[in-house]
Amino acid sequence: MEAEAGRGEPPPILRHKDYGSPSAFHPENLLREARRQRGIPEGDVPEVCILDPDGDIVRHLKAAGEARQNPHWACYHTKLYDFDYSGSRYGIIGCAVGAAFAVLVAEQLLVSGCKLILSMTSAGQITPRGKLPYFVLIERALRDEGCSYHYLPASEYSYLRPALKVKLANAFSSFSGRVYCGGSWTTDAPFRETEPAITRARERGVLAVEMEAAALYAFAEARGMSVVCFAHVTNEMARKEGDFEKGEAEGSRDALEVIATAARACGPWGKAL
Repeated sequence: MEAEAGRGEPPPILRHKDYGSPSAFHPENLLREARRQRGIPEGDVPEVCILDPDGDIVRHLKAAGEARQNPHWACYHTKLYDFDYSGSRYGIIGCAVGAAFAVLVAEQLLVSGCKLILSMTSAGQITPRGKLPYFVLIERALRDEGCSYHYLPASEYSYLRPALKVKLANAFSSFSGRVYCGGSWTTDAPFRETEPAITRARERGVLAVEMEAAALYAFAEARGMSVVCFAHVTNEMARKEGDFEKGEAEGSRDALEVIATAARACGPWGKAL
């Protein structure tokens, strides 16, 4: 049997990765073809862009009339919106859920002029830090998904890049809400969050479970990009009724303040990384 023939070997996802070899498929070439097919003009995106997997922030901005579709974004799968907040311009993409999708989009942002990516994802509570909801600045992410292993050799965690960690160390001291620093567990199978897996994550000091951070941090390290991931801890995996409440405006106002605070602390984005 095939399974028996492979006994003793690492799983296919860990074999023959050749981390020093360039990819044959380049994001800029994909965008080139999308521009050609769709008549999209050349142009850059904002230097700071947000990934909003739940889409709540995007919906909030659109409902308020504050989001403008970016005319230069040529991604086949998503729409990028520009908006202004606290005197700065941002781009935002909604509903890019999961590690592979988030990195697919992040690669295209990188070659489109983005210098800093901020991810704000809804997350489940693993180690309690008080009443929900609250935020976690993800400093390390347990690699329990597939995408990160195409960017970095096997290891237990992906990490927030050290220079960004230093810049963000005291950034939230005056924030009115709660922002904790710590680890997350990145899974690509949310409906396989078993009690033994939750227990193991808790024993590692993990605060929350989400679906993007490990891959985004591996991408950031491999591609020299600035990426900061936040978990908006809103739920206990629906094990009780009334879960998944984010707060006012689906948590968008607080999330935007966290994002803007991080952006100010991290600038200028491309230095000292």
